[in-house]
Amino acid sequence: MNVRVYPDADLLKRAAAEHMTALSEASINAQGYFSIALSGGSTPKAVYELLTDKSFSRYVDWEHTHIFWGDERCVPPDHTESNYRMARLALLDQVPLPVSNIHRMKGEIDPAQAAAEYEQMLRQFFARRRDGVVRFDLVLLGMGDDGHTASLFPGTPAIEENERLVVENYVEKLEAWRLTLTAPVINAAEHVTFLVSGKSKAEMLQQVLEGPEQPYDLPAQLIQPASGHLLWLIDEPAAARLSKPNQG
Repeated sequence: MNVRVYPDADLLKRAAAEHMTALSEASINAQGYFSIALSGGSTPKAVYELLTDKSFSRYVDWEHTHIFWGDERCVPPDHTESNYRMARLALLDQVPLPVSNIHRMKGEIDPAQAAAEYEQMLRQFFARRRDGVVRFDLVLLGMGDDGHTASLFPGTPAIEENERLVVENYVEKLEAWRLTLTAPVINAAEHVTFLVSGKSKAEMLQQVLEGPEQPYDLPAQLIQPASGHLLWLIDEPAAARLSKPNQG
């Protein structure tokens, strides 16, 4: 695990954009495509908006970039709470990305059906790999104030799922269904990168990174890539309680 700390949110988002751009180029050069699972949230949104700037977008081979999602609210794609809608407005509509390269979760249909369809789609897409493993080049994640990541919320059935790649997950405190990648498929990724910003995350971040292992209560602790690279990009306010942060 690598933790990089940046002085503020602006430098954090720039570092994240540079990280994504570099990985996209390396993946396309190596295998002909780049697969990324996006996250919702305000910090990722700021990164997506920065990626539309010519200083970044011109270096991305959008024709060979494939966009997926780590989780989604069970709402229509034009709903204000939709992760797909956020990414579309912030990034996807602003760059020359083929529509066929956008692989969204169908939050508007029955949650169980949507999860099954997304898992099947993932298996079909990654069948192009020699080993057939569903292995993203990059999974972007955030972390909630309660320690959740993607839509793996504390105490919910999804955090104990070890077989399925995608599940429907009812979050009682939100009184809502979510769709989410499971920990096994996230941990199979080549790169997993957390983006965490703001002083409101400081206490929880310290618990997740330096506290005792209790993934049932702190699902972000479930993310431990088997053979990939785990990177935490955080700003100084979020890192305030960490004892041993590295400087970005």
